[in-house]
Amino acid sequence: QVQLVESGGGLVQPGGSLRLSCAAPGSVLRTATMDWYRQAPGNKRELVASITRAGITTYADSVKGRFTISKDNAKNTVYLQMNSLQPEDTALYLCSTYYYGSYWGQGTQVTVSS
Repeated sequence: QVQLVESGGGLVQPGGSLRLSCAAPGSVLRTATMDWYRQAPGNKRELVASITRAGITTYADSVKGRFTISKDNAKNTVYLQMNSLQPEDTALYLCSTYYYGSYWGQGTQVTVSS
């Protein structure tokens, strides 16, 4: 069983920034790709960003240039730095990985509103 715990969400004004964190077991961070997804009410779950065990990153076109995914193996944590946030970024953000099975965190809510 792999436990993923997200934190860092909240309410922010348009143009603001937030940093999300996902705590994960060290063995997972060192060997598996870690993903950040988001899901807004009525929308399909969207893959936002991924980071491989080697640190290679990929992004959805909608967040490229604004979001940065990173990880700190010493702290067993994956981060999602989100800048220039817009109302359309409002969603539940979830951390996920495939490590001998698919695992998801409980999510952290991000609301962008003035």
